[in-house]
Amino acid sequence: MEKQIHNYIDKKTEEIIINKLRTAGCVFAEEEARLLISEAQTLDKLTDMVEQRTTGLPLEHIVGWADFCGIRIEVEQGVFIPRRRTEFLVQQAASLTTPGSIIVDLCCGTGAVGAALAKIIGHIELYATDIDPASVKCARHNTTFFGGNVYKGDLYHPLPSALHNRVDILVANAPYVPTDSMELLPQEARKYEKRVAFDGGMGGLAVQKRVASEAPIWLAPGGYLLVETSQKQALQTAKILAQNGLIPKVTHCVELDATVVIGTQVSRVNQACKALT
Repeated sequence: MEKQIHNYIDKKTEEIIINKLRTAGCVFAEEEARLLISEAQTLDKLTDMVEQRTTGLPLEHIVGWADFCGIRIEVEQGVFIPRRRTEFLVQQAASLTTPGSIIVDLCCGTGAVGAALAKIIGHIELYATDIDPASVKCARHNTTFFGGNVYKGDLYHPLPSALHNRVDILVANAPYVPTDSMELLPQEARKYEKRVAFDGGMGGLAVQKRVASEAPIWLAPGGYLLVETSQKQALQTAKILAQNGLIPKVTHCVELDATVVIGTQVSRVNQACKALT
């Protein structure tokens, strides 16, 4: 049956669904009800989807996709859901990217960042890695149209060594929640998304340190590393990038409550001049 079940749902039934979602604590119950109705193929499926939502399962895991930068990103259950704040990471990377650039997306999750950059920029050479098999599966699906190369593994480890000193843009939405703050995450995140996607170790900076330490090996002269972080951690993140030879810059978006630290790889010529002064 085609997705036309919404044609048979009357206003009263829709109100019942809205009230059920609202009672379960869904803040945007009206919008969620309409989405579930539009996505359900049968009445039984709709009933099941509503029940799943009332138990706390994230909406994106129920419908199987998330809207990110105007792209429908496939999201399997258990996989980290791309957040709207990360659209700022995309915006910042896009402003530094030109067609034909080599881009690497570390801790790629669903591959949303790389897919969005490919859509915005046009032709790019895209590589992505993630340690979670389910995320890698999603990322391969989401970047296939853009010719993405997605690898399973820890950070840079699975990337081809031919990319050394050739990457124009490194983007990393690495986990940055301090371990002792994990319990403060919303219940949906704690219960239905994998801990590895959030836990940044003591202080939340452990993965960022590993990302920054190897970045100079992969970045081309004048290339950029962009790291999503929290506003509270931004100065520490900037310090980490500086300690690894990158020139840091902190950017913030009030509307999205998003913070990105950008590190610029100085050219070898600049490095040589600096060494002589």
